[in-house]
Amino acid sequence: MEQESTEKDIEHTNAVRRRLLESQEEPISVIREETEEELKANDVTRPLTSKGRLQTHFPQQSRPLSSKNKYPRPGSTRSQGSSRPGTGSRKTVSRASSRKSRPESRGSRLEKSIPGSDHSESDEEIQTKPRDRVPEIDFTTVDISDEKAFDTDLEDKETTTAYDPTGRTAYIEGCKKVGVVPASYFLRHMNDPHLSMKHHGLGSQGMRAIAMSLVSNTSVLTLDLSDNWLGQQGGHAVCEMLRDNCFITHLNLSDNKLGLQSAESLSQILQQNSTLTHVTLSGNDFDDKAAVHLSDAITNTTKLEYLNLSHNLFGENAGVILGPAIADNSSLKELDLSWNSMRRKGAVAIAQGLKNNVYMKKINLAWNGFGLEGTIALGDALKGNQVLEELDLTNNRITSEGAVLIGKGVSLNETLTVLRMGRNPMQTAGCYGICAAILRNPNSALKEIDFRDILVNKDFNDIFKQVQEQIPDIKMRHGGMEPPMKPRARIHPMVKLTNYIEKNNLRLVDFFNKFDKDGSMSVTYAEFQQGIECAKAALQKLVKSETLKDTGIKLSHDEVQILLKELDSDGDGEINFSEMVSGHTGFQESQQENINVILTATQARPVTT
Repeated sequence: MEQESTEKDIEHTNAVRRRLLESQEEPISVIREETEEELKANDVTRPLTSKGRLQTHFPQQSRPLSSKNKYPRPGSTRSQGSSRPGTGSRKTVSRASSRKSRPESRGSRLEKSIPGSDHSESDEEIQTKPRDRVPEIDFTTVDISDEKAFDTDLEDKETTTAYDPTGRTAYIEGCKKVGVVPASYFLRHMNDPHLSMKHHGLGSQGMRAIAMSLVSNTSVLTLDLSDNWLGQQGGHAVCEMLRDNCFITHLNLSDNKLGLQSAESLSQILQQNSTLTHVTLSGNDFDDKAAVHLSDAITNTTKLEYLNLSHNLFGENAGVILGPAIADNSSLKELDLSWNSMRRKGAVAIAQGLKNNVYMKKINLAWNGFGLEGTIALGDALKGNQVLEELDLTNNRITSEGAVLIGKGVSLNETLTVLRMGRNPMQTAGCYGICAAILRNPNSALKEIDFRDILVNKDFNDIFKQVQEQIPDIKMRHGGMEPPMKPRARIHPMVKLTNYIEKNNLRLVDFFNKFDKDGSMSVTYAEFQQGIECAKAALQKLVKSETLKDTGIKLSHDEVQILLKELDSDGDGEINFSEMVSGHTGFQESQQENINVILTATQARPVTT
């Protein structure tokens, strides 16, 4: 019984397996690769795309079935055979034979390989059946100018990204590329028309990332990158950005230590860029060699209106180079060359360039040290230039003589409205000379004069009042009034008396005998005063004869009274010889004590622990 039940279980299990196998699809036939001989033997030519690949995009009427229709699911309406294929043997079908069957039927390859199906074929039929030709393809409907018309499904599809006018995407990718952390401030304000990134410590790498973004940015019009220590690499990145950016008009690159190489790149950009109008390049260590490149930019630029080259290292040679460039420039309205070292020949060249320029309205030459040579040239420039409106000559070592020379130019100039000459050693005399020149020019347009930190006196105030009568709305600034002359310290009469005795090599008794006519060794006030008058008369005779120019016995009436009270110690109205000696000696001792006190106070005290 147990053996019969085991046999029944085995038969039941086999039956279940057979039913499961019948319900499943036949495995996909293995596709064999054709050899070169078989491909050559096939009399079928397939068109190629422009890239050398098989064309699969055909016109609508001749397009073959897609891959989705090649393998319909069992039970699909497209299948013409039985939905339950039998258990046929596994076939090996070549790729060439599969091509033969494509144009004949819209059924699947699996259906053809199933025994009992309407479209099934044997291995011999598949191998011996002649191959049909592919129908002729009509290329008249294909647009040969459209590149996409020749693309196949085997090619990689191009991914297109939306254009980002702010450059935000480019900035993030640039930060990843150069390995820096994105600046959140830049991301928040990159759409502002006025973008200030000063004091952010960007460095050369940070500037490279921002430059990548600003290439496509259309919002920023004013860009401030001052004090970021960009260096030469950062300056090069800015220049590369400006080659493509056509929206930025105001650029500030001050205090970035750009150096000579960046000066050359900036010079090329300033000559090519057509949108930049205001550029600040102060504090970048530009020297006389960099002036060669910048002079080319000044000469050839046609759009730049403002250029700031202050706080650099320009010297005398730089002035010689920049002077002719200033003369030839035809677009700059304001130039700042302050805080450099352009002197002597350089100062003269700058002044001559200013004389021949016919466009510039403002120039700042402060803190350069023009000196006398520069002021001579500037005075001549003011005579010939009839365009300049503002001139800053603060702290240029201009003396009173130099101020008078500049005044000669002011007396003939009719366009200058602002003149700054503060902190120069020209004193009140130089200020007076400038005001006098204004009075000589009835057509003067001056509205503001700056004599900052220069003390003036009453004479200057008087002449400036006259200037105000001629130009009522003129404004003037100076360092204040000179302090009044302090009265001389009064010299004690005893000092004069002592000096007289010492300079004439007299003994005190001999001096006293000149007053004691009767030899009583005592003189009255009247006799003493009479003796002083006689000594003064004798002194005048000696001075006239030039035998003795100074004896020190110049005593006024008040000083004589003081001396008498000083010598008459007992107050009896007479001065005897002993009082004379004691008064003289006591005064000398008191003077010596005062000197000792002063010396003691000035000596350094020893350090105690």
